[in-house]
Amino acid sequence: MDITIELLNRGHIRADINHVVGGTVMGTANDSNPQTMMGESPVYNLVIEHPEATILWDTGSHPSAGDGYWPPELYAAFEHYDADEHELASDLATAGYDLAEIDAVVMSHLHLDHAGGLYEFAGTDVPIYVHEDELKYAYYSANTDAGSVAYVASDFDHDLNWEIVHQRSETHFEGIEFVHLPGHTPGLLGVQITVDGKTLIVAGDQAYVRDNYDQERPMSTGLLWSSSHWFESLQRLKDRERRHNATVVCGHDAGDVARLREGIGSE
Repeated sequence: MDITIELLNRGHIRADINHVVGGTVMGTANDSNPQTMMGESPVYNLVIEHPEATILWDTGSHPSAGDGYWPPELYAAFEHYDADEHELASDLATAGYDLAEIDAVVMSHLHLDHAGGLYEFAGTDVPIYVHEDELKYAYYSANTDAGSVAYVASDFDHDLNWEIVHQRSETHFEGIEFVHLPGHTPGLLGVQITVDGKTLIVAGDQAYVRDNYDQERPMSTGLLWSSSHWFESLQRLKDRERRHNATVVCGHDAGDVARLREGIGSE
């Protein structure tokens, strides 16, 4: 089947690396005040050209993230410092696509660095695939004092053509499997893409960077809805990797972004 994958560069987030890999910098009796280590993580989306549809994976951050759109304390912790340079329509155009060419959107989850471009599809009939558990938790979090602070209602509270994913695994396009990976959020979705006998698994923020996946070192508890679900999802993901001899790419890993840019999984 003729499927190609195009990487969209959506900017960079700067944050304390202890968020990304919990306990990376820890104090000791000999060093009770270790220096904070800041790191940069890429934000990316994918355009999946499929015979049935042109599919967008995630939508990045809102371009006004640093201009008061994100809660100030959250932006200070996860500074998407170049979000204003990465409007979705512009980044699509850079890759040779028009917004109107997108036939479907698959949301890994609805955190503010992934759902910030959904407004572009408001009032259209473009299907927005999201897991049932994710949509419920996003509205719950954004409209109560409970849940997670990483959801902004104005990212997703639009007239959108939601297509709800209910199961642990669903296939809506031939050769593309949606995989439920709860842990980071209740409704995180990964995608498994099979092209010419090769398998690519886009894990999303199930693994923020390679250390989360390769060394099984979780993100900080602040980035996990459920630690036990995260570990269970990680093992299921690794089982898929073994069974399909798959290439797994993480949600914000610079090395994986470079591999995607080189066309891994699209040949």
